Amino acid sequence: MKTEEEVSRMIQRVHEHIIEELQQNTKTDIVFIITAIFLNFLTLAINSGFAQKEYKSGSDLFIISVLFALAVIVNGAVILGLSRGKQTRTKLLQGLIKMYKDKGVDGYYDMSLLANYNIRYNIFIAVVVFIGFASVAIPLAMMV
Repeated sequence: MKTEEEVSRMIQRVHEHIIEELQQNTKTDIVFIITAIFLNFLTLAINSGFAQKEYKSGSDLFIISVLFALAVIVNGAVILGLSRGKQTRTKLLQGLIKMYKDKGVDGYYDMSLLANYNIRYNIFIAVVVFIGFASVAIPLAMMV
């Protein structure tokens, strides 16, 4: 049987681990978002340049196609990554809240934060989707 001090130390370690996981989750999400936005604007710029050319060679069309495919694949991966990050954050925070309830300090954590995090993730995903769509749609419209 564990002493109260051992249990307290274990709870402290679990708390620290959850906080570290939340921090890592945030860093990963930032990388996903920056990568998607950078790639989308780069794709938009390059493909818009090719789309403005009056004569498009086979290599121009190949580059445009590869960049479109890359944008779709990367945006899909980013959306999947953000969705998983959202799920992970929710589970970690629910664990923290349970720990806080068990210790009687749950009153210090506003439960509405969970909904706010979910809304924030949905906004991030929407931004990636809309910029990704624009990075493909604008050059295509210019080519028509």
